[in-house]
Amino acid sequence: QVQLVESGGGLVQAGESLRLSCVASGSIFSINVMGWYRQAPGNQRELVATIRGGSSTNYADSVKGRFTISGDNAKNTVFLQMNSLKPEDTNVYYCYAEVRYTSDRLSFQHWGQGTQVTVSS
Repeated sequence: QVQLVESGGGLVQAGESLRLSCVASGSIFSINVMGWYRQAPGNQRELVATIRGGSSTNYADSVKGRFTISGDNAKNTVFLQMNSLKPEDTNVYYCYAEVRYTSDRLSFQHWGQGTQVTVSS
């Protein structure tokens, strides 16, 4: 069993910053990918940023240059530094991890419970 626990969401004004954190715990042999997705009511969940192997990153075009993802492999932790926030960044942000339970190549997707980010204009 694997749990992802997010923290760091909140209410800020446009132009301000927030830092999200997510810690994975449980039956983890290794983690292939960690990342963040976001979802507004009535919309599909969309990619924000991912990090693979602790260094290879991928960002949605809408956040490039403003958001930075980083990770601590030893602590199964991922961070999302969000700068220059815009009202359109308002969403529930979900932590994601692709986890291997054993040395077998098989991996499984896990999601956090979500943390609300609200940006006022």
